[in-house]
Parts: sequence; C-alpha cells; structure tokens
Amino acid sequence: QVQLVESGGGLVQPGGSLRLSCAYSGTFFSIYAMAWYRQAPGKQRELVADITSGGRTNYVDSVKGRFTISRDNAKNTVYLQMNSLKPEDTAVYYCHRRPYNSGAQPIWGQGTQVTVSS
Repeated sequence: QVQLVESGGGLVQPGGSLRLSCAYSGTFFSIYAMAWYRQAPGKQRELVADITSGGRTNYVDSVKGRFTISRDNAKNTVYLQMNSLKPEDTAVYYCHRRPYNSGAQPIWGQGTQVTVSS
C-alpha cells in the first residue's frame, strides 16, 4: 500500500535538464530520509543523492554541482533537478525511502528512464 512513483524521465540532449519527481503514497512522509539511485546497463545500482528529514543533502561526486535533491513535505514529494546532463547520466533512476527504524521496510519506486544522447 505504501508506494513511490517516479516521473519526469525522458530523452534529453547533452547539456540539457530534467526534473524527476517522486510521489509518496503513505503516512509520515516527513520523518523519512529519501534518496535517488540510478542503474545503468551492465552496472550496479548506485546512490546519486539523498536528503534527510531535516533537509541535509549529499551527492555522489559525479553529480555534485549539477544535480539538486529537494523535498516538499506538504506535497509528499521528493525531486531531483538534473542540469548539465551528460551521456554517462543515462540510467534508470529510482526513488527510495530509507527505513526509519529496524521495524520499517525500505521502499523503492518502479524507476524512470533517463537517456542523455545527441
């Protein structure tokens, strides 16, 4: 019943921008740390960015200065603004809810495809 649904992916040229959205269906969104991961063909899933319940953010080195993770607790939504996109950013991007405690379940969205190509 708890669900994450990503949207906003698509095809974009190098240097372009996309904004991904992740809509959370459930309760107590504001207490959870949230994250974006990505997985490219033939590669392992990697953490791209995360944001704590207090708004602290961190990023993988390859996207620092280009991507921004944010959240709107009133809308139960987390965003990933992606600027200056590169072909190596091509991947399926997944939204993730971090477990709040040992009794909570990690929740993943279905993923949204981002393709950066000329």
